[in-house]
Amino acid sequence: MPKLKTRKAAARRFKVTGSGKIMRRKAFKSHLLQHKSSTRKSRLSKMALVHETNEENVRLMLPYL
Repeated sequence: MPKLKTRKAAARRFKVTGSGKIMRRKAFKSHLLQHKSSTRKSRLSKMALVHETNEENVRLMLPYL
């Protein structure tokens, strides 16, 4: 069998926790930040879990995760 290729764009976006869950970065934190409150920006800075409905797709993109 040939080796499976990792999707490099996905590899840069997702990290795995010790328990095997997949973490992602939250959206809306890259630009247009001057009108967003500091509380909102602080919440957007934190990592979030990938929802279980999308987790299978992410795992297919990252076979050696």
